[in-house]
Amino acid sequence: MVFDLYQHVTDTIIASLEAGTPAWRKPWTGDAGGTAFPRRANGEPYRSINVLMLWLTAAEKGYRAAQWFTYRQAQEAGGQVRKGEKSATVVKYGTVEREDEGAEHTQKVPYLKAYRVFNAEQIDGLPAEFTATPAEEPRDLGTASDPQLEAFFAATGADIRTSDDPRAYYNPVADFIHMPPIATFHDAAGYYATLAHEATHWTGHGSRLDRLGRFTDRKAYAFEELIAEIGNCMTCASLGLTPDFKQSAAYVGSWLRALQNDKRAIFKAATEAQKAADLLLATNPASTIKERAAA
Repeated sequence: MVFDLYQHVTDTIIASLEAGTPAWRKPWTGDAGGTAFPRRANGEPYRSINVLMLWLTAAEKGYRAAQWFTYRQAQEAGGQVRKGEKSATVVKYGTVEREDEGAEHTQKVPYLKAYRVFNAEQIDGLPAEFTATPAEEPRDLGTASDPQLEAFFAATGADIRTSDDPRAYYNPVADFIHMPPIATFHDAAGYYATLAHEATHWTGHGSRLDRLGRFTDRKAYAFEELIAEIGNCMTCASLGLTPDFKQSAAYVGSWLRALQNDKRAIFKAATEAQKAADLLLATNPASTIKERAAA
C-alpha cells in the first residue's frame, strides 16, 4: 500500500477527537500533556500543519519538551533515541524545477515530503537545555458557578462528573460528561460553553437522538464535532450567553477541512445541531429559558 501523506495528516487530526477536547480549544487551566510550542533541534519553531501534528502527538504521549529531533540530529547533539520509541511524522513543503519537453522555461512543481522526529523526552543523554518544562497544574481562579445555568444542565438529566482530571469530554460508552472544576476556568462563560459542547455530544446517545450510532466512520468524528460546536452556540445563545464566535468559527473551520471541505457538511451539521439544542432546551420550562436569556 502506498503511503498517503495527506491522508495520514487528516487521520491524525481526526483521531484527536477521540481523546477529548482538542488542545487548541481549552479555556481552563491545567493540562495532561505537552503544550510547549514545538521547535526543531536548532531551536527554530515549527510552522503550519507541523505545529498541530506535534501538539497532538505531545498531548497523546504526555511530552512536555519543546524540541524535536531526527534520529541523526539526536546523535549529533550527544543523545541516543531509546530503543522501542516511536517517531512522529512532520512534513516539509518545497518545490523542484522541472523542464517539460519542448518547453522554453522550467516549471516549479510543489512537493510534500514526510520525515520522522522524536521528542527530547524520548532521547537519553541530551544536554540539560532540552529538558521538559513542568506540567501546568490546574489553578483555582475563583470562577464561580451560575445557579440558573447549573439548574439548566441538571434538568437535562445528563450525568455530569467533575474531578481534577484537566479534560472535558463525553464518554459515549458509560454515557457521562466529564468536566474540570469550574474554578479552573478563566470565566464562567467558557465553562458553560464547554459544557454545552459536551452536552450536545450527550444528545447523540442511542437512548436519545441516536446520532452517534448512525455516524460510524472516522470522518464521522469530525462531523460530530461540527454538530457539537454549532449546538454549543445555539444553546448558549438561547441561554443569554454570547458564544465565542471567533473561537467557534476557527474550530468549525478546522473540522470542515478535515472533512475535505464538504460544502454540504455544514448544513447537515446545523440541522443535527438544532435537534440537539432543541432536546437540551426542552428539558427546562420555557419560562426558565426566557428568564435566563433576559438576565
